[in-house]
Amino acid sequence: MPKNASKPKSEYAIQTVANALRMLEVFNDEAEIGVSDLARRLDLHKNNAFRLLATLEIAGYIQQDPSTELYQLGPRCLELGHSFARSHSLMQQARPILEGLAEATGETAHLGILSGDEVVHLDGMLPDQRVLCATRVGERADAHCTALGKALLAGRIHHGGVLETRAASDGADGKRAAGPSWSVSDPTGLQRPPQDGKLARHTSATVEDASKLAEELRTVGLRGYATDLEEYSRGLHCVAASVRDNSARVVAALSLSGPSFRLGEAELHGSAARAISEAALQLSICLGATL
Repeated sequence: MPKNASKPKSEYAIQTVANALRMLEVFNDEAEIGVSDLARRLDLHKNNAFRLLATLEIAGYIQQDPSTELYQLGPRCLELGHSFARSHSLMQQARPILEGLAEATGETAHLGILSGDEVVHLDGMLPDQRVLCATRVGERADAHCTALGKALLAGRIHHGGVLETRAASDGADGKRAAGPSWSVSDPTGLQRPPQDGKLARHTSATVEDASKLAEELRTVGLRGYATDLEEYSRGLHCVAASVRDNSARVVAALSLSGPSFRLGEAELHGSAARAISEAALQLSICLGATL
């Protein structure tokens, strides 16, 4: 074991690499941007920003439009994205289910996972509707105020504990035992619950009280699906259900989202809840889950 293995990984971070990654993340919001704006966004000296851009451009992760002198993502980023998708059987298994879900319901279907206390959209499928509710692949959102996030948070909680992402734990015989392990944690399922009990507010409908979120997650665990009624985005309703793998670990969630005028509460708790629960069960079976 390395001498300093007990040190937190943050102490090994290289600031220049971190700045380069932050620079790439800016392009989540900007299709094209100039070096001066990038430097200002990242609070870097313009010369330092230019050197980072030059390094990323040489490697193919950034390219410059010669006519505008603005920078945009390069083809290497696309290659990495495709490599990520190919290496995750979850996405491959989920794609036809997402397609069928969107076609059958006429609403937008998403696949998401937890990253810390945020939900990350891995894939999505748009229906043939005049009013679409599109979320970009890779977009992040606070888990506590989205249906996807609440389905995943509820999946973390089991018999008063939270499902850890460790692949194995030490058995009585000293060998590594396969399967999930559990530890007591916050009843909200959040890894970093707010010390004052107040959750971030996105709309007037957001549940800000952590104790109320914990109550809702208990309900989600009992009925098998989560809802979001304009809690993250005004005018948007969502319903989601968790997906498990062959170790019974919650690895993802599927959701349906639509405008509130079309996907009302009756539909959320009726046909939409049935559709998303069936789709999540189907994907779980594909991943080896047993009933």
